[in-house]
Amino acid sequence: MLGIATVWNDISPLHKTFLQNGGYGFIIGDGKLNKGLENIFETYYAASVTSNFFLSFDYQLIINPGYNRDRGPASVFGVRAHIEW
Repeated sequence: MLGIATVWNDISPLHKTFLQNGGYGFIIGDGKLNKGLENIFETYYAASVTSNFFLSFDYQLIINPGYNRDRGPASVFGVRAHIEW
């Protein structure tokens, strides 16, 4: 099985102001924000190795991670194993 997806994320004006004024969030915020849309492109491939064991390989390209034009792009790779009893 092959899958592809794309996502465009944004933040509220209030959150933008908070981060631009040096605020830090749980996941984002480094004291400076040059705001931009966060764009994510993802593709994955899932393979059935046996009738009860599956492997998936995942790649994500993130443009403006954390809604910041000064960051990225970032590549994220993943591997997932799934076993059914």
